[in-house]
Amino acid sequence: MSRFWSDIVHRLKPYVPGEQPVHTNPVKLNTNENPYPPSPRVLDAIRHELGETADTLRRYPDPTALRLRETVARYHGIHAGQVFVGNGSDEVLAHVFQALLKHEHPILFPDITYSFYPTYARLYDVEYRTIALDEAFAVRLDGYAAPNGGVLFPNPNAPTGRALPLTEIERLLERKTESVVVVDEAYVDFGAESAVGLIDRYPNLLVVHTASKARSLAGMRVGFAFGDATLIDALNRVKDSFNSYPLDRLAQAAAIAAYEDDAWFRDSCRKVIASRERLSAGLTALGFEVVPSAANFVFARHEGHDAAALATRLREKAIFVRHFNAPRIDQHLRISVGTDAECDALLDALRDVIGGQVG
Repeated sequence: MSRFWSDIVHRLKPYVPGEQPVHTNPVKLNTNENPYPPSPRVLDAIRHELGETADTLRRYPDPTALRLRETVARYHGIHAGQVFVGNGSDEVLAHVFQALLKHEHPILFPDITYSFYPTYARLYDVEYRTIALDEAFAVRLDGYAAPNGGVLFPNPNAPTGRALPLTEIERLLERKTESVVVVDEAYVDFGAESAVGLIDRYPNLLVVHTASKARSLAGMRVGFAFGDATLIDALNRVKDSFNSYPLDRLAQAAAIAAYEDDAWFRDSCRKVIASRERLSAGLTALGFEVVPSAANFVFARHEGHDAAALATRLREKAIFVRHFNAPRIDQHLRISVGTDAECDALLDALRDVIGGQVG
């Protein structure tokens, strides 16, 4: 601590990202990265943007990312004025808190969810209340009927992986017309239904996406929001009061190429989904209870073994999974879906750690 810190810094409890291991060849299943590389077109686009001399790097990128917004708008069947871009979906969400969620009533989000939400609420002094997931870790949308300054939830939820059907989300939108409903779809491409197709019918709906997961661009930091043009205008007003150039030239070029190669994207998703089901079956055979997942990770617990101890033992074997020391979930592990070889390494390590015990 320092006497030079502001009051808000003293009050903050920062978000803690997943560990980035320094091991030479770790089995890294702790940050929900895609185990497969992006489309080869991405590298071609970056090389083309750099050119022979990289002279373009001395010039600022397009602050509006128009070509990228047009590309993504075409993909989703909307128009560019309904698309906002930011430096990863985390920055997009930060702007959402400032632009659309800071009102006189508290915002509502699940009690077990992406842990950046309460961090942003504290940072931007946004009052919030959490709505408990049910016993099966499903989001209960009936709990969001109270007056509020906005509703925010991931679909699929993180870290549980459970997804809501689009019909339930639409029922909420029909009831909640007085405040913004933000659906964070970071993992939607691995088995859930996207709400992007509803934005023309519900002007209070904002859908957040990222290129980090299904399109394998976590290292480029590209995020999106889709919604009514008035919502997008609010986000742009905040962005241009903070950083007019959130996406560099290479990130814009990479994301355009990734969205243009739909076949590569769909094949990558299919492989991840197949590996997820295989991993879930393997964990179940070892006595784990696995929450049904529509994401690129699984959420699992073993009745006979402490989750934190399992994570530590795996780390000793250079296998990294995520453990959250939080109420209701401190006996669960969140395990990102890797390649089949990485998943097999995890399962082999778990067999060794638990000694083949079941239950």
